[in-house]
Amino acid sequence: MKIERIQWEEALPLRHLVLWPNKLPSFCKIPGDESAHHYGAYVNGILVSVASIYFESQVARLRKFATLPANQGQGIGTQVISYILSELKEAGIEYLWCDARKSAASFYQKFGMEKQGQEFDKSGIAYFKMEVNLIS
Repeated sequence: MKIERIQWEEALPLRHLVLWPNKLPSFCKIPGDESAHHYGAYVNGILVSVASIYFESQVARLRKFATLPANQGQGIGTQVISYILSELKEAGIEYLWCDARKSAASFYQKFGMEKQGQEFDKSGIAYFKMEVNLIS
């Protein structure tokens, strides 16, 4: 497997397929994509996982993290998040946060992320805000 930075346009088809297949592809494009950092994981030359990081000062936000269903449960997502966390720490980023689907909260907890506040709804899906301090 190979993890590298990709262009935002490369992330859109996988985001659409995994996260919001019942929405229009344009729903998966979000403000800030042009200036965010986008990561892709390739297995045998095929893009199987994407994640995007948006910055505001020393705080980073993970959004639109998706792995193809056929590649889930193989540790690919774990390697992608570990890679991103390493880069963020090297860059001196203080916090990473995300709106995590309730169904994925335990995955994020493996990286020290903690739930903040109450469960909330976005487009009919339950979420928690989760964050981790990267400098402590």
